[in-house]
Amino acid sequence: MVNFFDPFGLVNGDQPVPFVPKGFYYTDAINDSAAAYVRQFHKKEQPFFLYVAHTAPHWPLHALPEDIAKYRKIYQAGWDSVRNERYRKMLKWNLFPKDKNILSERFAPEVSWADNPDKAYDIEAMAVRAAMIDRMDQGIGRLLKALKETGELDNTLVLFLSDNGASSDNAQNYGPGYDRPGETRAGEKIHYPVKKEVLPGPENTFASHDKMWSNVANAPFRFWKTESYEGGLCTPLIVHWPQGLKTKKGSVTDQVGHVFDFMATFIELGGAQYPKQFKGNAITPTAGKSLVPIFQGKQRQGHEYLFFEHIGRRAARHGDWKIVTLNNKPWELYNLKTDRTERVDLADKHPEIVKSMAAKWQEWATSHQVLPKPNVAKK
Repeated sequence: MVNFFDPFGLVNGDQPVPFVPKGFYYTDAINDSAAAYVRQFHKKEQPFFLYVAHTAPHWPLHALPEDIAKYRKIYQAGWDSVRNERYRKMLKWNLFPKDKNILSERFAPEVSWADNPDKAYDIEAMAVRAAMIDRMDQGIGRLLKALKETGELDNTLVLFLSDNGASSDNAQNYGPGYDRPGETRAGEKIHYPVKKEVLPGPENTFASHDKMWSNVANAPFRFWKTESYEGGLCTPLIVHWPQGLKTKKGSVTDQVGHVFDFMATFIELGGAQYPKQFKGNAITPTAGKSLVPIFQGKQRQGHEYLFFEHIGRRAARHGDWKIVTLNNKPWELYNLKTDRTERVDLADKHPEIVKSMAAKWQEWATSHQVLPKPNVAKK
């Protein structure tokens, strides 16, 4: 949630950055720093690990004018047209089965693009978001170039993913305060366009897109960040490793993994062992399972159960079955093998599955201290 052109509280290594040079853009700085680390690390014999955590495309929507200009025309077609076109491309790339339509219905206010009074703002908001991703991609290209020029690219495992589905928040509705500034460091007032009266993009704005574009960004799934439906918690993973991957180039697997599988994967590839103690303190064993078998083109023995919770939004997955609840409402049940986008609730048909999986979720939540502790009256 920082100013991309002049972020407050910026630190490089362990040194505060008191000011940034003219022409600074945060995404460029992250990627160029990462490329510099690669050129430094490759000089040593031991393997190196680099975690590149991009802020883009999180709001505020800040991007460079030349990048924004590339995308305005695309989004003039409106929400539904762009969403349908994205789904068509996904089918072309074999990401989803072509023999049936799994594109979920639009879970947002029923506003048609034709009746939308804020077209100019909404086109600009999505164009800025696309520009932010474009700039990120440019920098990742420079990072990969650094790996290639140092001779490290072919034997470097590269994993790329987002942390969750697209957000549906209207950031401009929060206004300044807490961790959201009221003015730039130079003293210029920052506009929070609650009525979409100021276009996003420049440094003196703080804005986001809303649910309608989130439906586009999360196609073909339902809902968005925060919710535990697939639109909120499912993220694709791109893997690049020329010397290590045994799978067909450009192929797609539907084997399910979890972000905590990364640790187990890196430990296996690095020939390390997960510690049982640190400074005399017992360490909870990792729940992750290595992804290496998938990289080798094999069928991995996956997780028996996966559990989720975020501000009351809950879900559990067991094989093809998934239970999920919207904002603490009763559990819903879906078979993700036949209903990948969670459109047909089977809870009434299989109450025994719901009961069993809900009990497992409760057991996990208790053992992992997910649930709030009961209030204890003071004596």
